[in-house]
Amino acid sequence: MKLVFGVLLVALLAQDTSWSEREWTKARTHSPLPAARANPTNRFADDERAARLGQRLFFDARLSANGAVSCSTCHAPDLGFSDGKSLSTGIGRTGRHSPSLWNVAQQRWFFWDGRADSLWAQAVQPLENPAEMGFDRVALAKLLVSDTKLSSEYEALFGKLPDTSKWPEHARPAATDDPQGAAWLAMGEDDRHAATLVAANFGKALEAYERTLVRTNSPFDRFVAGDADALSESARRGWQLFAGRGNCRSCHSGPNFSDGEFHNIGIPPLGGGKSEDPARYRGVELVLADPLNALGPFSDDRKGDAALALQTLERLPQSFGEYRTPSLRNVALSAPYMHQGQLRTLTEVVHFYSTLEGATQVGHHQEQVLKPLELSPQEALDLIAFLESLTGEPPVKERLAPLPD
Repeated sequence: MKLVFGVLLVALLAQDTSWSEREWTKARTHSPLPAARANPTNRFADDERAARLGQRLFFDARLSANGAVSCSTCHAPDLGFSDGKSLSTGIGRTGRHSPSLWNVAQQRWFFWDGRADSLWAQAVQPLENPAEMGFDRVALAKLLVSDTKLSSEYEALFGKLPDTSKWPEHARPAATDDPQGAAWLAMGEDDRHAATLVAANFGKALEAYERTLVRTNSPFDRFVAGDADALSESARRGWQLFAGRGNCRSCHSGPNFSDGEFHNIGIPPLGGGKSEDPARYRGVELVLADPLNALGPFSDDRKGDAALALQTLERLPQSFGEYRTPSLRNVALSAPYMHQGQLRTLTEVVHFYSTLEGATQVGHHQEQVLKPLELSPQEALDLIAFLESLTGEPPVKERLAPLPD
């Protein structure tokens, strides 16, 4: 009985008395960060052998048309697994900012527009995007066959690689006026299926690696767990703003500080003017048509929750111009911000929400919950201090660099 009383006393003493019980209750819905949900559509998602293969592939620049671009080009470990640029740049420049990969397995949808429903399906798209890596699934299969270490690790997981000796050098699903698209259509159906299976397995290995990119036990987490010294006074006041008058939790909810949904906050496009990007409206169409989605023939669970989510997914007019809510965990590590990196610093982000300066409307369905916060200079600093307190501890450094040969 004395022991129980002592534990309760310590917990009460650790609890910051400047926060109300309601504020503490809200805080506990954000911490701790649980392990990522299992992904039954990828039976190798938590296989350490797949994670090691995925790590090799993640840093391999041979998986690009010019031999100079890898996944880590746009998702650099020392830049918060982003690239520090407004618009990500691979072989060419894309139209969107490269999102951070920290805690990425916590997400429900992938890309800013949610056009992929799993990490493994997502991984194949930049591989074949001409502006990103500019590679193709046929060249991928040929590379795996030719590399002894990669082929050995691949076949130990996924079975024998296909015979690619009679395949064209490059081919992928594309328009018929694209030479690679024409080469793809010239291949037999069985060979196209075999090449796509290799691409799907490539994605599944990458997902296994990316699921290990976890940063948690942030100062905020430690404070909620009872470490009274973990948060500065400024960060504590910032939490009160975040959870109270700021109403930030309406979108940045839960342990990952994201509702996993899509919103239009009226942020103007990078070049100014009015955005014409359909965003989630187009993303729904693309994810439903993706042969690598949870319902497709390469999914390992075609009747589970992910498949059901697709069966009930609707393309609604109000989703035009909506983008996925990013997590705020580790947000201080991955500037710039927003879907085109329009805001360079957290100071600019907080200023935008404080004033809604320059906000535009796309169609007639912009978020109505947003109102200028009209923060004082000190309140802005407090909110930034809180956001910076969400930076967690990194995994072991061996996860953040290419594996030795």
